[in-house]
Amino acid sequence: MSSIKSKNVSREDKNVIQGGVLYLVATPIGNLSDISERALKTLNEVDLIAAEDTRNTGKLLACYGISKPMISYFEHNKRERGIEIISRLREGLSCALVTDAGTPAISDPGEDLVRLCAEEGIVVTSIPGCSAVVNALALSALPTGRFCFEGFLSTNKGSRMERLNEIKNDPRTTVFYEAPHKLKKTLCDIFEVFGERKIALCRELTKINEEILRTTLSGAISYYEDKEPRGEFVLVIEGASEADIINDAFWASMTIEAHFEHYVALGYAKMDAIKAVTKDRGVPKNEIYKVINQ
Repeated sequence: MSSIKSKNVSREDKNVIQGGVLYLVATPIGNLSDISERALKTLNEVDLIAAEDTRNTGKLLACYGISKPMISYFEHNKRERGIEIISRLREGLSCALVTDAGTPAISDPGEDLVRLCAEEGIVVTSIPGCSAVVNALALSALPTGRFCFEGFLSTNKGSRMERLNEIKNDPRTTVFYEAPHKLKKTLCDIFEVFGERKIALCRELTKINEEILRTTLSGAISYYEDKEPRGEFVLVIEGASEADIINDAFWASMTIEAHFEHYVALGYAKMDAIKAVTKDRGVPKNEIYKVINQ
């Protein structure tokens, strides 16, 4: 196990830009006013900026009068560009990594660069800011204490349905990203696997046309039957209820005796089988014990 600590910085200025460090700089997801003073300082002072799309980042920099050397870093060139960026960092240059919108490395090829830096012992630090996941979750009116982020579902039907079936019994609030042209199909697939759940569809977050639609999965499907989705979406979906989990459990249609025999057939000792049944059903152990020994 290894631990990489940030280089020593004077107490007078904790925000000084250091050579050989990769800075993950969060950028606005729609409203340019959301960029932080620290993010602007970092972009203005690093030696190099690695951007998902240099044209988009160029527009952002122009708005604030920043001119810096840029290279592209995106999904299809991340391998060779990652090696190049690592080399520049080893030479002592500082580099900021930005995505088109939001926080780099979250559902983003930047995660690969962070991994490379970790393997090479290069310091990485984050300049926090906008994240569509957190914004949508906060606006959803659904439980936020525990959640899971799934990013974009696979475009392959089989892989998409397989993943949905793997997570359908997760009691945590689940967050997905989705593009407008795939939204209708995605909603239908989620409804097919999850059944009826509450959902918040968060569209065009922080932009002029921001819209938060809080409804159910079936309600969302009906809403978009005659309405063409526009803009980027974050879907925040209610987690599985205890009833959902129980109804989908392998033992849901079993009697207590059959449930017990299932564990015995797997090689469990009698008391261990009773404990397993007790845990599955969430009932007192003595209730199971009475049924098995009657």
